[in-house]
Amino acid sequence: VKAPLTASDKKVVIDELVDLLAAEGKVSDPKALKEAVWTRETTRTTGIGHSLAIPHGKSQGVTGLAMAIGRPAQPMDFASIDGKPVKLIVLLASPLDKTSDHIQALARVSRLMASEDFRNRIYACSTAEEIYDLLQHEELAAAGSAKS
Repeated sequence: VKAPLTASDKKVVIDELVDLLAAEGKVSDPKALKEAVWTRETTRTTGIGHSLAIPHGKSQGVTGLAMAIGRPAQPMDFASIDGKPVKLIVLLASPLDKTSDHIQALARVSRLMASEDFRNRIYACSTAEEIYDLLQHEELAAAGSAKS
């Protein structure tokens, strides 16, 4: 998680988030992943509305499902389907052979962000730690309710 991001345009934001994954050892070939995510982005925007973008891609340089989250310093244009700037970018990366995991992760992020209450809380976070803690809390709550 990085907040705020230094980049202010979507291609550079994608590069910045992929570089975060590479720095954590989640991506062995960041160039290939950047190309995969950008190719997907130019096909159809991943700015899905509600001030959220979920750029994603599959690449051989990714060993397992990985996610990087960034909060722009200022809401930024992402060519979103609702025409509004984005306040949060969630980049998902997965290996070429993990289509099911990739789709499940996209669905989980979409479900979580469908809650207006959750969106308001995450958009109010100003640091990477606050974003991470909020996501951890939500995941633990979801896991707890799934058991009952």
